[in-house]
Amino acid sequence: MSPFMQSLGLKYPIFQGGMAWVANGELAAAVANAGGLGIIGSGHAPAAIVAKEIAAAKALTDKPFGVNVMLLSPHVEEVVQVVLQAQVAVVTTGAGNPAKYIPAFKAAGIKVIPVVPSVGLARIMERVGVDAVIAEGMESGGHVGSMTTMALIPQVVDAVNIPVIAAGGIGDGRGVAAALMLGAAGVQMGTRFLAAKECHIHEKYKAAVLKAKDIDTLVTGAYIGHPARVLKNKMSRQFVIAEKSAAVHDDNDFAAVEEIANGSLRRAVETGDDVTGSYMAGQIAGLIKTETDCATILQETIAQAQACLQHGVTGNYL
Repeated sequence: MSPFMQSLGLKYPIFQGGMAWVANGELAAAVANAGGLGIIGSGHAPAAIVAKEIAAAKALTDKPFGVNVMLLSPHVEEVVQVVLQAQVAVVTTGAGNPAKYIPAFKAAGIKVIPVVPSVGLARIMERVGVDAVIAEGMESGGHVGSMTTMALIPQVVDAVNIPVIAAGGIGDGRGVAAALMLGAAGVQMGTRFLAAKECHIHEKYKAAVLKAKDIDTLVTGAYIGHPARVLKNKMSRQFVIAEKSAAVHDDNDFAAVEEIANGSLRRAVETGDDVTGSYMAGQIAGLIKTETDCATILQETIAQAQACLQHGVTGNYL
């Protein structure tokens, strides 16, 4: 395992994605106890909710864990203060530049690892002083960029001198081995943990993930400029039709289109709403067929990765 991953106190070089409304304190603690880096997803949640989930994680584990901070959240300033006070091990960030918060995070001993979709943004993040980057390909669930993981990872690795964690379309040990061979220090998996026993999304959402085939995702928001990968259902199909119509007619009525998605992820997570709910998941969902606990997920993933790497590959990667 790389020195950077060892510095985080991890047994395995695997991060659990900080999925909004999905990745709570219980899931993060379960991943941490199993040897990976569990990450609480703050999303657009108020600071009080984030504080509650951090407290829940601390009650369940003495291992390091992180919080994903959504920089476009209306509550970001309060959430940052909660994270600083809690002194979690790692902050991952999305939807913005964390530069203004880095001095405070560093003073609190918190590692800062933003999610990036491109080489250019990775270079910017290195210049502002982050500790590592999570380079995420468009195969991932939720908000996505335009590059595939296979193309993105080696280019980011070559462009920066900080550790790179690979994300997007990684759901088993073969993906981990491939990411390491591309130069990544580790991986982040999100969709795989939707099927963890400790992940308490609604049973209809979880069943949809387990049932999904390789072609069962689509990208909403491509015309609006906020692309997000989700499972196909009535909501996602309606969204794509509506945004295409708005673009074709050039009426710029994207506000009405975006209203379709408002609150849709939370509805899917909490009530299983498969009509107006958004089942965010990556293309790797088609690989996931069983629900199991976090410890088993990590152990089986690492065992498979080790077997892959032993075929003609030398070096202490894991």
